[in-house]
Amino acid sequence: MNNNNNSAHTFHIPVMGLAFTIDTPIKVARFGISSVMSIIEDRLIEAMRRHYYPTINKEYQPITRHEPDYRAKRITDYLNLVNTIVQEQIQKLRKEAFEKGSEIVKYFEMLPIESNLKKLYNEMILCADEELKKIKQKYLRNHIVPGAIDVNIMTKTDRDNRDKTGNIIPDGSDAVSALRGYINSNLSNSSVVFSAGINPRLYSYLENFDAFNPDEKFEFTKKVIVKVSDYRSALIQGKFLAKKGIWVSEFRIESGLNCGGHGFATDGYLLGPILEEFKSKRSELAESIFSIYKEVIATRLGFNFTNHPEIKISVQGGIGTHEEDDFLRKYYQVQSTGWGTPFLLVPEATTVDEHTLKLLSEAKNEDVILSNYSPLGVRFYYLRGTTADLEKQQRIASGKPGSPCTEKHLGFNTEFTEEPICTASHKYQKMKLEQLKSLNLQEIEFEKQKADVIAKECLCVGLSNAAVLNYNETFLKNLKSVNICPGPNIVNFSEVVSLQTMVDHIYGRTYIMTNKHRPHVFVAELEIYINYLKEQIANDNRDTNNTKRKKYYQTFIQNITDALDYYQNLCERSILNYESFSQALLQARIELASIKSSQNVL
Repeated sequence: MNNNNNSAHTFHIPVMGLAFTIDTPIKVARFGISSVMSIIEDRLIEAMRRHYYPTINKEYQPITRHEPDYRAKRITDYLNLVNTIVQEQIQKLRKEAFEKGSEIVKYFEMLPIESNLKKLYNEMILCADEELKKIKQKYLRNHIVPGAIDVNIMTKTDRDNRDKTGNIIPDGSDAVSALRGYINSNLSNSSVVFSAGINPRLYSYLENFDAFNPDEKFEFTKKVIVKVSDYRSALIQGKFLAKKGIWVSEFRIESGLNCGGHGFATDGYLLGPILEEFKSKRSELAESIFSIYKEVIATRLGFNFTNHPEIKISVQGGIGTHEEDDFLRKYYQVQSTGWGTPFLLVPEATTVDEHTLKLLSEAKNEDVILSNYSPLGVRFYYLRGTTADLEKQQRIASGKPGSPCTEKHLGFNTEFTEEPICTASHKYQKMKLEQLKSLNLQEIEFEKQKADVIAKECLCVGLSNAAVLNYNETFLKNLKSVNICPGPNIVNFSEVVSLQTMVDHIYGRTYIMTNKHRPHVFVAELEIYINYLKEQIANDNRDTNNTKRKKYYQTFIQNITDALDYYQNLCERSILNYESFSQALLQARIELASIKSSQNVL
């Protein structure tokens, strides 16, 4: 079986929002399932510390904002707490009897059919010799492994923090503090996942610690995973980190737009051709990075490595069926697949409040939008009708748009202030709207720009509140609204299910998808990108004869056309055997031809 980080499973649960996977390892790691937590919101993490310490009969000791380096300390302690809880769960699970309803039975029943442990478990069940049965059970108990407890740091969320005198705190930015919190934790066989591109300051900070150094066998206690949307990004970031003496153990490929959370659109590059490039250049990628890395490690540690471990490749974004999952793993030889959005409907795995859970289960295509709501200025998937959505509309209607900015993690704008502030804040939106009024714009243009300003929404609080609502914890007084950022794949799932049922769906033992007309994951992404292209052209107020924009559209259309040719080739070779797939490709070609003929983009 092809394992990811020695995982018992062939899939992982990616980070979702701030709260939705904040305690997922506590829920699923004992069953061998790896998952990723966001560690950027330290106030949420403090609330989780307050909630979970009593569950293991230990007293919660607050880490206040008055303590030096409190942010990193909170993160370190919470990660240690999560690790302690999971280790205790594993010890308890190993001692359970192999009887119906026990968690040890659930552990083995959920394993994929190709797992050697699953095969041995099935043999044990049928074994008539009691002594031999006990020997097999002992072996099974000893080979239970928890899923990895991984953490995510979005590299763009790296606002500087200041001391009481107003000076920037050295190494005190949000992302750097979070990284330090992870480094100082006692997690092992764990990874930090970097997403959203290179952050030179954050990546350079890694050099200061030995936590990511290999031992003589080229094995690591803590590892680095980099989330990328294409091969070029992987090569650039892998080499950049190699120069710092940091080995990338895994590249996690995510669809640029067929995903949840922030969407980072490629220039029309689609998932199939991207995966093909990784497949064909896998050795070249590893050797290019290793040639740099080995020299740095030889100088720094005196290890003269001649061979390197395989760089793992995983993929996530819009996967919905066992057939898709199986195809991605076997054809593209990826070690793991990420299943995110469907797990929002699994309370045993993720933390979603009741109101939002109901919205998710009832979501239709028109309810999930690729919005401009994020203060980061990056496209952001958004579910309409959330309490945060309703609260935003109420503030706009009352003439007081914008949110109170308590967390400031996304405060990067210095248009009106010396100290960066968030574009979703009431302070910024008030000043920006006053500026727009002073420009004497035509009414249509004014209303358009105004709509762009007031659309920005607080994410720090909205993406955190689900957990504190679920656990009746205090987070921020009088701020209880929730927003959520599922991928468009959520519309294909409408049942709230158990963890075992979702895992059975992933492995093809049951089928829970409710949309019978859902397109293949590759087709869904293709349609999203074509719609995105149409939107870009429609909203582009600049002259379409502008050389730069013209070249952008030409490149975008050519990349999609190349993807269509690639997919058509897979169909002709019977690698993809779906009649609807070929029909979708034909429809896409017709749409591209229409765009070319109706727009001056060529």
